[in-house]
Formats: sequence, structure tokens, C-alpha cells
Amino acid sequence: MSPARHTPDAHPARRTVVVSQSMYFPWCGLLDQVRLADVFVHYDDVQYARGFFSRVQAKTEHGIKWLSVPLRDQHRGQTIDECRIDHATDWRRKHRDVLRQAYRSAPFVAEMLAVVDGVFAAEHESLGALGRATIRALAAAFALPEPEFLHAADVGVGGSSSHRLRDITAALGGTVYLTGHGALNYLDHSIFEDRGIEVRYMDYAVGPWPQDHGEFTPFVTALDALARLGQAAATALRSSTLHWSDALERHRRLSA
Repeated sequence: MSPARHTPDAHPARRTVVVSQSMYFPWCGLLDQVRLADVFVHYDDVQYARGFFSRVQAKTEHGIKWLSVPLRDQHRGQTIDECRIDHATDWRRKHRDVLRQAYRSAPFVAEMLAVVDGVFAAEHESLGALGRATIRALAAAFALPEPEFLHAADVGVGGSSSHRLRDITAALGGTVYLTGHGALNYLDHSIFEDRGIEVRYMDYAVGPWPQDHGEFTPFVTALDALARLGQAAATALRSSTLHWSDALERHRRLSA
């Protein structure tokens, strides 16, 4: 059964917009953002920074293994879309072999590898294109209610930082801007409120599901849940949202 949209925030007039950099076979927390969004904007025309955009964790019998996408011709200031993938080595086969070995005893390993093979069938040239393909493939495999997927570059809104995020949300008719915890460090909530846009933060609740090789961790690729749960993988997505003031107060308490 497909998961329902997030009911506490449900209202006929609400339109939730998520703006996020695309990640390579991301963790389930990002899929929860997809689940809660009416519009999901791939924010891939912004500067690339080392992180989960080009790599992801897999849980193996030898511990956590990083699967990193090789890049070529890198230079300072590149956007995620400008990062070119280095296909000089068969990195796709290597990643598939790690996943096949790590999840060989999982009940739905074949279904998981079919998702990987579907993405790898195309030779994506940019990191942004690869990230977008992996997110959409996972959303389909988890049978999520599909939001409207857009590319930030196609929205036609310039600027930077909080102002651009607000203007993208407004241009798309958004009444709620939903984001992850990192934005607490920089987002100007007042400029959203001035435009009648409510800012909410993810209140992550992911898993647990059965895992081999030690204690449960939610921070591995969502392929892990797919290999273990198959069509029931969406039951691992249980996150809700917090108003920005509540999220900020919680952050202050935890930081005290």
C-alpha cells in the first residue's frame, strides 16, 4: 500500500514546496521530503560541496562502505550540474558489486539491484543528472505519491540564499516551504512570512527495519530499506514536520 501524505499539515489550500540538492541514491530522510512535497525542486544549479551529493553509505559485513561517484575536471565554484562524471573506470560495476555482496542475503536484493540497473543503464554525464535519476527511481520503487519534480534552473528565479528559496516557493504557488535541519543555520524565516509562506522543518523518523552487520542506522542509502522490505519499504518513512519556531527552540535546547 502506498503511504498517505502527511496528514497533520494537510489542508486543501496548502501547497508544500521542497527545494533540495540532488543526492546519489540518498538516505530515506530525503525520500520522506519527496513524500511530503507537492513540488520537489532539484536545486542543482548551486555550488557543489563535498558531501552526500556524490557519495552514499552502504552497510557491509566489513562496516560502512562509501560508494563515491568519480568526478573529472573539477574546479572551484562548479555547480552540481557542472560536475562531470569520470567514466574512465567502470565505477558503476564496482558500486553494483558492493551492493550485491552487501545485500546478498536480503529477501529483496533482486528488486533493489533492478532499481540500480535501471539508473546505471544510462551513462549520465553530470552529477546533477545522476542524482535526479536516483531520487526519482527510488521514489518510484517506494511507490510514493509523486510530487511535481522540477529543476531549479527551469523555474526562472535568480538570486541566492534565503531570497531565492522564498522566490522559488512563491513562483510555484507554495504556501509551505519545507526544509531540512541544516537551514536553521542560515534561513531568514521572516522574509518567507512576509510573503505569507510558512516555513517548516523535517522532524525525521526513519525506520527501523531489519539490518545485518550490527546496530541499525538510518543514514545508509535507501537501497538498504528496499533490499530488506521490498514493496513495504515506504513503511520506513514516518517523518513529520515542525514549524520553524519549534524547530529552532528544539535546536537551542539540544545545543545548550
